[in-house]
Amino acid sequence: MPLPRKRQAPLDRILGRMDDLDHTNLAILAQRLARERNLLETVFNTIHEGVIVIDPTGTIEYSNRAANRLVGIQESDTGKIIFWKLVPGLARSFGLTPDGTGTRTENTVTPVAAREFEITYPEPRHVRLHLIRLDDFSGTAAIDPARFLVILRDITAEKISTENIIEHERENSIFTLAAGVAHEIGNPLNSMNIHLQLILRNIEKLPPSPERNRISESAHVCAAEIDRLDSIIQHFLNAIRPSPPDLHDTHLINVIAEVLAILKAQCEDLGIHITLITNPNLPVISGDKNQLKQLFFNLLKNAMESMDSGGKIDITAEADDEFVCIRVSDTGKGIERDTLTRMFDPFFTTKKGGHGLGMMVVARILRAHGGDLDVESTPGHGTTITTRFPQKHRRVRLLPAAE
Repeated sequence: MPLPRKRQAPLDRILGRMDDLDHTNLAILAQRLARERNLLETVFNTIHEGVIVIDPTGTIEYSNRAANRLVGIQESDTGKIIFWKLVPGLARSFGLTPDGTGTRTENTVTPVAAREFEITYPEPRHVRLHLIRLDDFSGTAAIDPARFLVILRDITAEKISTENIIEHERENSIFTLAAGVAHEIGNPLNSMNIHLQLILRNIEKLPPSPERNRISESAHVCAAEIDRLDSIIQHFLNAIRPSPPDLHDTHLINVIAEVLAILKAQCEDLGIHITLITNPNLPVISGDKNQLKQLFFNLLKNAMESMDSGGKIDITAEADDEFVCIRVSDTGKGIERDTLTRMFDPFFTTKKGGHGLGMMVVARILRAHGGDLDVESTPGHGTTITTRFPQKHRRVRLLPAAE
């Protein structure tokens, strides 16, 4: 039985007859090759994945637009830049020589390998890299150092999405644990309150005497303290319970004014001066008034506690075409760099007696309202926290056109 013939592409058949072509046909062939090259260039520059071909020394022979954008190189850099130097340590991780020449010390480099790395220039990106040794697809054993095909895929969005899911799951587990603990504390408090009420009723049946009055007074103090603890637990549960916001037209300045009224006496005792700068025509947002009061209460309370005695807090409210921005600046002690990166971690606090949930709750409320925040701080000079809330009309955002 005859063996099946190996199929050949039309271009392969033409190249196989090059020795028989005259000058005119060679020119036609050259034009056809140029058209084929332009077609491939168009295809490679259209796809979103980066494509790079590197020679045995690691020098970039070809890169498409997506690759240039990802790794921050220009088209004119082709033939000049060594790819291994763009990602230090990559060559060694693939079993290539440590100096990054791309020469294999042993035939141990896998035909297709993958790595992930982070790019900080021209912009922060997470990239998944696939390295393909081209000689493994040529049908012949490799003798000389191999050329490589590099496929780059931007996975930044996937990373951010995964990190957000993990963060939300962690917060929910913490909220569930805290709610369970608060509930377990509340049960014995209720039992104690019931028995105190029974004790007070029995005390009322006793004949009047100084001893009865002292016992009655002590029992009332205990009952009042139990009520206070129960109130603290209820406020704590309301603060951490991840309930969806009840959205209504809300003027943020009115919310801030109510919070300032609560904190006014304490600020006067501490000698803290608060200045509110706002635009009278500040747009409304869709917000949950109670949650927003909790948010600004936490921010202002943190600002007050950052100052030992005296100081200043500036609250600035402004708006652009899309957001309403509230900026809270204090003249407190500031936040150290290592603390700044952990301030939203649950149960992390630098305050004596703090529970470490305040800023995590702030971040959760902001996310529920579609907003975000920025933190700027200089140790010894103070902290500025800027919160941004989408205006009521902002529902759809047109993304920049893809290249």
